[in-house]
Parts: sequence; structure tokens; C-alpha cells
Amino acid sequence: MRWDAQALVPAPAAEAAGPGPALLPLAGLVRSVTTPEFAGITFHEVTAKSVLNKVPAGSRMPFEWTVNPYRGCSHACVYCFARKSHTYLDFDAGLDFDSQVVVKVNAAEVLRKELAKPSWTRQQVALGTNTDPYQRAEGRYRLLPGIISALADSGTPLSILTKGTLLARDIPLLKSAATQVPVGLGISLAMTTEALSEAIEPGTPGPRARLKLVSRLREAGLPCGVMAMPILPWLSDSDEALDALFASLAAAGATGVTAGALYLKPGTREWFLKWLAANHPGLVGRYRQLYGTGSYASKEYRGWLAGKVRYFKARHGFTHSSGFSHRDLDDPRGEEAEYPAGIIPEAPGSQAPGPVRSGGQAGQPTLF
Repeated sequence: MRWDAQALVPAPAAEAAGPGPALLPLAGLVRSVTTPEFAGITFHEVTAKSVLNKVPAGSRMPFEWTVNPYRGCSHACVYCFARKSHTYLDFDAGLDFDSQVVVKVNAAEVLRKELAKPSWTRQQVALGTNTDPYQRAEGRYRLLPGIISALADSGTPLSILTKGTLLARDIPLLKSAATQVPVGLGISLAMTTEALSEAIEPGTPGPRARLKLVSRLREAGLPCGVMAMPILPWLSDSDEALDALFASLAAAGATGVTAGALYLKPGTREWFLKWLAANHPGLVGRYRQLYGTGSYASKEYRGWLAGKVRYFKARHGFTHSSGFSHRDLDDPRGEEAEYPAGIIPEAPGSQAPGPVRSGGQAGQPTLF
């Protein structure tokens, strides 16, 4: 990425730099930058006082700490569950989330100091839990190498979840880190249709590119689970779509897969339904009926999808990976309790299982 033509955006002029209102000042703001390579996007460079985030008590996430070097995301996924978090910075959850990206330029330096404190107990740290750490700006800022090195050098297990193929740049570093600490890696990929991906997650590498990344990670001897989320009702939940998805993931060597239905929390819901009305107006009423006034699809739909997911996972050999279970369907929040094999760090030298081919085909479940 060439940043020689970058322009500094003074705070009073920041609103004109992007499509949404950029309400500054931001805490620790150093400068706001625009560049021709990212037309319509403003990067707000800030110095952070702390980058380790404690996961709230009672969370079902399998980790207790996170690091998010970026806030906002140029991947611009219409369905992104993190959109509302941008409102905490006085940005909006729509265009601002896609176009006003906050960069913690000192993240690695601050993290290294936090990890050196006697009180740090080396619990797992997850990267990519809010916005993507390998979004395109990472090619310029190169924050992840310093973050990965700081975690590995301190003896802290780490995991990364991303849609960004820029992760391939750091494969040698991740291989080295895996000799020091448990490392988990995950790719987010829930569809194989390039046209649908381009429409609904326009800033991401396409499905074929992400499948190739899964293969590269596995060829490098690293684990790689896949979060097949979100499955989109009436857009990516057909037998053909799910069969193609799980077949492709098995062929790429994914160590496990977890699939889940679209989650429409406030902030995301409004933005997604606006996109749906513009691109698939005939589905708007069906979505409103399916989701009602809540964030989760109906229990009946989740049960139906669970049956399809179990069948296609078994068909393509994912017998060791986690996924839907009946207890998940009884949870009113609709969340899954587990991550797929490969994302949660395992002990150094252990090998997460890949898909296991079976000789026969299970009976086709009754689907509606």
C-alpha cells in the first residue's frame, strides 16, 4: 500500500473525509489520515493506554482476554455483529463503521508492557473478536507481528479469527510462535458463492481466496478451524449451499467447523434490513417474521438448520469438530457454546484432527 499521497484530516474537517459524521476528538488521537488507496475511508491513529480487554464475567466465550488493535472495519460486512460498538466512539453503526477506522498505533508496545506485569497469569488472548485484525489497513500499519511476538515471548497462548488473507504474511511468525505457546487459528467463511460474498461482505477477500488460506495454513502444519457464520436464511441455507460449503472446507483441510444462523443485534439489525430491502425486498417480511423483535432466528428455524448442519458435517467428515447441540437450541440467546477444533489453542506439538472421510452416506434427514 502506498501512503505517500496520504492527507492529514484536521478534526473540524473530519466529517468531510468520509461518508458518515466523524465526531472527534477521540481519546488519544494523534492524527486522522486519508489516502487514495482507501477512497472514502479515514484512519484515526490513536495511542492507547491499555489494549488487553477482560471478557465480561458470565460470558460463554472460551477465553478471558482479547486484543483489538482496530475499531471499525473496512471489510464492511453488512451483518457484522460489532457494528453497535462503534457508537461508543460517537460514530454510527452503519457507514461510519465501514469508513471511520480507529488504529491503535502503539498496540504492540503497550501490550508488551501489560504482559510483563507480575499480575499477568498468561491466560489465552483472542484476536479478532470484535473487528478483523487482518483488515486491509494491517498491510500498512503492521501491528500484528508485534502483537504476536509479544504474546509468544511472554508465554501467553493466543488465537486469531479473521477473514483477511493478509494472515498468510505472518505464517512464518505463527509457526515460530507455535513452538513457544499454544496457537489457535480460525477463518470466518460461511458461503462459497462469490457473488453473494461480494454483495454482503464487499471489503473481504472472496471465498476462494479464504479457502486457499485454509490450505496454506494446514500445509504449514498449523491448525485452522472455520467459523461458518452467519448462515443467511433463504440466501445461503439451502442443501446445495451447505453441501458446497462443507465440501470445500473439507477439501481445504479445515480442522473443524462451527456453523450458526445470522444474529441481528441492535445496530446490525437496522443496517442489515436496509441492505435486504435494497437487494432482496421480497425477503424483508420473511426476515421480520423469522426474527420478530429479537436478535435471534426462531427456535424452530435454528432446530431445522441444526439438522442440516449435522448432516452435511458428517457427510464431509467433520466428526471431530464442534457445532450445534440440543442444549444450544434450548438457550434463549441462541449462542453456540463451543468453537471448532483448531481455533482454541492446543498444547505445542499436538495436532488438531482434520475431516475424517466415511465410506458411506448417512440417511437424509427430514428437512423443511
